[in-house]
Amino acid sequence: MDDVQVTMVDAAEQHRYEGRVDGELAAIAEYIRTAEMVVFTHTEVLPGHEGRGISSDLVRQALDDVRRQQLKVLPLCPFVAGWMQRHSEDYGDLEYRSRTTITAETA
Repeated sequence: MDDVQVTMVDAAEQHRYEGRVDGELAAIAEYIRTAEMVVFTHTEVLPGHEGRGISSDLVRQALDDVRRQQLKVLPLCPFVAGWMQRHSEDYGDLEYRSRTTITAETA
C-alpha cells in the first residue's frame, strides 16, 4: 500500500465527502444528513486509485468529522459498515441505535 496523503473535503452541496490526493479527486463517500445522523450510502474509489488505502483514510476522516458535529452514523454502505466494525473500539460509539422498541404488547 502506498503512503499517500488524503485530504478530506465535505462537499455538502453534493452530499458527499471527497478524498483528494495531490488535489485530484480519488474517492467519495456519499451521505444523507439529518438532524441527528449521517447516513452513509455509497463509497467509491476512482479508477487509478484502488488498493492504496484511500477509502479507509477517507472514511476515518469523515467519521471524525461526524464526531465533531456530535452526530451519529447509520452505515448503509457495506464498506463503511465493515470499516466501523473493524474499528469498533474507536468508532463504535458513533453507530446510530434506534430508540424505538417493539414488544409483543405494542405490536
